[in-house]
Amino acid sequence: MTATSSSPASAQRLPADWRDFFALTKPRVMSLVIFTGLCGLLAAPGSIHPILGFTAILCIAVGAGGAAALNQWWEADLDAGMKRTAGRPLPMKRLQPTDARDFGFFLSGASVLVMAFAVGYLAAALLVLSIFYYAVVYTMWLKPRTPQNIVIGGGAGAFPPLIGWVAVTGEVTAMPILLFAIIFMWTPPHFWALALFVQSDYAKVGIPMMPVVKGARSTRRQILVYSVLLIPVAMAPYFIGGTGEIYGIAALALSLAFLALAIPVGLRDIEGKDAMRPEKRLFAFSIVYLFALFAVLVIDRFSVTQGWTV
Repeated sequence: MTATSSSPASAQRLPADWRDFFALTKPRVMSLVIFTGLCGLLAAPGSIHPILGFTAILCIAVGAGGAAALNQWWEADLDAGMKRTAGRPLPMKRLQPTDARDFGFFLSGASVLVMAFAVGYLAAALLVLSIFYYAVVYTMWLKPRTPQNIVIGGGAGAFPPLIGWVAVTGEVTAMPILLFAIIFMWTPPHFWALALFVQSDYAKVGIPMMPVVKGARSTRRQILVYSVLLIPVAMAPYFIGGTGEIYGIAALALSLAFLALAIPVGLRDIEGKDAMRPEKRLFAFSIVYLFALFAVLVIDRFSVTQGWTV
């Protein structure tokens, strides 16, 4: 056995394969991006050719993957210091940083160009804005500087349904803005619930997440506040007549369930592992909440076109 092959550093430098590049796109996050983008497209009035619709969703997914790769390229050192992210390709040295950077730029550029020429310039412009918002505004500027990073940066993940809607209609109206607002308002309680039980990771690498800077008690109170504010925002599409009763009833029920899980989080002052159980339940439900809410949006849209009534 040679000295090179026995060194710890060389043992970690495993050859990259397609799975490492795929991991750079954050597939689990991308699944939510694809779903909300598809729901925005399907719920929009009018129609789009199936091939163009598929192309629009593919561009949204690829653009999100490109932004995620740029995020991991920029934060490779931070990821290496956190238990939750230490297994990613860059901290494990399965990829060179320049490869991740170039891959991110390629995906981002290709997705925008295809969206512009195949679907429309407005949808492409919004896709550019979403990539820039996540890779630059959130990752490079907000995240390392302010505990409000998730509040302001929530817009990064709120673009997909807006882009999907615009791909069909070619214009920005009140409804897609409200879909954007729902995800924007949902993001703080969703992400802070996660941040509460992984706050030691963020503290270790110096990221000023809310629990690290303001403490668990303040974060829990803010989770409760945002959960209350989420209810009227989620109901707004129904209030303006953009949806029918199916969506209105489901949105109210889901939002009240969200609030019911947020109340034990917001009112607890207990520290330690046992105190994290309500946060973990809220985090898990928050994912179900967003999937269910946007699924009902599409169901409601088809119920209107088919003349269904509640």
